Amino acid sequence: MTMHDAQNPRELALLVLDEIYERGAYANLALKRAVRGNGLSSLDRKLCTELVYGTVKTTGTLDWYLCRVINRPFRKMAPRLRTILRMGAYQILYLERIPDSAAVNECANLARYYVNENSVKLVNGVLRQLSRTKATWQFPQKEEDATLRLALTYYHPEWLVRRWKFRFGLPEAEAMCAYDNAVPSLCLRVNTLFISRKTLLERLQADGCEVEPSKWSPDGIVCRHLPSLETLMKEWGRFLYIQDESSMLDADVLAPKPGDLVLDFCAAPGGKTTHLAQKMENKGKIIAMDIHDHRLTLIEENATRLGITNIRALLHDGTKPLPGFENRADAVLVDAPCSGLGVLNRRAEARWTKKERTLSQFPPLQKKILAQAAACVKPGGRLLYSTCTLERDENSRVRTAFLESHPEFRSKAFLHPVTGERVEELQILPWRDGIDGFYLALFEKVE
Repeated sequence: MTMHDAQNPRELALLVLDEIYERGAYANLALKRAVRGNGLSSLDRKLCTELVYGTVKTTGTLDWYLCRVINRPFRKMAPRLRTILRMGAYQILYLERIPDSAAVNECANLARYYVNENSVKLVNGVLRQLSRTKATWQFPQKEEDATLRLALTYYHPEWLVRRWKFRFGLPEAEAMCAYDNAVPSLCLRVNTLFISRKTLLERLQADGCEVEPSKWSPDGIVCRHLPSLETLMKEWGRFLYIQDESSMLDADVLAPKPGDLVLDFCAAPGGKTTHLAQKMENKGKIIAMDIHDHRLTLIEENATRLGITNIRALLHDGTKPLPGFENRADAVLVDAPCSGLGVLNRRAEARWTKKERTLSQFPPLQKKILAQAAACVKPGGRLLYSTCTLERDENSRVRTAFLESHPEFRSKAFLHPVTGERVEELQILPWRDGIDGFYLALFEKVE
């Protein structure tokens, strides 16, 4: 059965969760595809959304509970059966408005239709047992179990909590987890080619939107309450781009000028690229690169919508040389592929798909791309390196290694966007700064 044939919100949620767990889909994109044109009522759509995001977010904690009431290895069960049990457990443990009996019955029906008749008894038994005993289960309370307790309480993998505890201390690790669980803020970047922030703020407020200027970027607007995004984009599409405050910092810090030649090495989907174009007043040229052809289309579509004409999208592997651009660019941006541990607040599934053993793959890749980008910077030109992670191996240590291996570059100080102090690198910490975890380091090629 396809997602568009699904008859009820639980059925649709199961199919979306399948996409996420088994095929690595992004939760927000899979859900958006599923509900579009499905014909569910707004109430059913709300339930489907709650089941998908809630189940994905609490996966590790749901598994901990389920392992206590199942007398066989949970990991060895059929993937779809595991998903049905997780969905049922989420409703029993976290959705008070749904009676446990309704959750059990609905999940048993899903098992009958999507697994087999034999699985119905198992689903019934496990979920009823969980319903009966849920109040008796306690997370480990001993001092030495603090990391596990935090991981279960805040729905994060234990390895990640342990990492943050080692780096920042237990209270900060807890604060970081709490930040990830909060509802993400919605931020807009004003397209200053066509409207000022002041004017757009006034017009949005006149339309009944609760909005305020970002303190982090002169082009940012933070939204407290809006009509639907669809309505917003229909009315104001050309004047804004949905973009987090942290990622607006790249264009603000690199600060290209009108007429510059700018290279953006990892550009898709084009948020930072189109922001650079605004800083350049749509004059000069930006070469926006990505390794995936289909993602270049996103850059072009976003540029067209925003009325930007100075961007050229180019299919290019950033770890390889870029012929014809040696020592030519005034400004180069490397917003590098990274572990993304600073933006888990926006990606419900990412906390479970990321693995500690894979973190080591990023620094070598980041150094390769930086080396190729460096070759394109002209004497006196600037190179900005950024990531959306908190990992030192991907941030300050990459910066140090770059300066050691590239004596033709020096660190260039820039102003902290809020305090105004001069800094040579900037690590945004979400629980302290209230925005996504980003890192920026600016370099200048010596003339």
